[in-house]
Amino acid sequence: MPMGTSRTGAAVATARKQVSRTGRVAAAPRMGTKLPVNEILIGDCIAALEKLPAESVDLVFADPPYNLQLEGALMRPDHSRVDAVDDAWDQFASFAAYDAFTRAWLLAVRRVMKKNATLWVIGSYHNIFRVGTALQDLNFWILNDVVWRKTNPMPNFRGKRFTNAHETLIWASRSPDAKGYTFHYDAMKAANEDVQMRSDWLFPICTGEERLKDTEGRKVHPTQKPEALLARIMLASSNAGDVVLDPFFGSGTTGAVAKMLGRNFIGCERDLTYADAARARIAAVEPVDPEALKAAPEKRSEPRIPFLSVVEGGMLRPGEVLTDARGRHQAMIRADGRLSLGPAIGSIHKIGALAQGLPACNGWTFWHADRGGERVCIDSFRAQLRASMSAA
Repeated sequence: MPMGTSRTGAAVATARKQVSRTGRVAAAPRMGTKLPVNEILIGDCIAALEKLPAESVDLVFADPPYNLQLEGALMRPDHSRVDAVDDAWDQFASFAAYDAFTRAWLLAVRRVMKKNATLWVIGSYHNIFRVGTALQDLNFWILNDVVWRKTNPMPNFRGKRFTNAHETLIWASRSPDAKGYTFHYDAMKAANEDVQMRSDWLFPICTGEERLKDTEGRKVHPTQKPEALLARIMLASSNAGDVVLDPFFGSGTTGAVAKMLGRNFIGCERDLTYADAARARIAAVEPVDPEALKAAPEKRSEPRIPFLSVVEGGMLRPGEVLTDARGRHQAMIRADGRLSLGPAIGSIHKIGALAQGLPACNGWTFWHADRGGERVCIDSFRAQLRASMSAA
């Protein structure tokens, strides 16, 4: 921690005094409290979080007030009023007050995060840089910043600035030395046409049937997030059965997606109208079939199989010739599990790279063996060997 324990405690106490929305100073955490999973805790988020057991949640998604600093009504060129965020919960007396609020809720969140839990925070240019500074000052460790690119952003009606077409998410671990956090790299890669998932995500803003409306057709919540955004976050960084905390629950997108994907949620919300709408929304969610939620084994966690083991297992033979998928390159299998290509001898990866004139190559997917006149990728033999090992 960059600050001593006493200074940290003083900072939290100061934050509580400076920020009206933090409410009264809560009693000491009740460590034996039963975790209120799949519930919405009504009231100030910091007071609610202080009543939860320490190190009890697996993932946090936070959509805090953006502190948009709107001065008066926002009007279109035709003088019609824009339905912008002008609610009291988004208004702060100063940047200092907002910073104190940010530090207070981040400290409260970190206390309930498990050691391997991670935190996602979303914001706009109005607040995300201040949140990022607070995260680093409080010794969180930033893993990624992700840009949510909106396919249908609200235009800049005055024509004096660029259209605000994105929001930024920060993904962070509890501390620099936090190990073993959840990240489903292979699943994200497979979902992205077998290419590494990038840090810019394209989603539309929440519209249509997904947008909650009241009886008069007005938005229930001005900043409702799309379910697709939360689904990607949970699929990437949580597991079925995990507890996902949302300290600014709003219209309940986190809870709806958590229920759909077999996760548990805890929400904090002080506005009863939002909480009631969220409960009704979540009650109507149909969970996904558990079979569809079972995680495939991560390649990095699978047992390491040397190429020689495949040869020793009789799936490939010394002296057998391997080719690439198109038959343009050939290499012979040696008895020691290496390949020979002319005078060159090396691993399946080294010889595959040499054949193509490349600096690196995945030999398991590059080399193929002839089986009945068809070229079969040698990685299939490795998979068979792994399966037999698992069965044994």
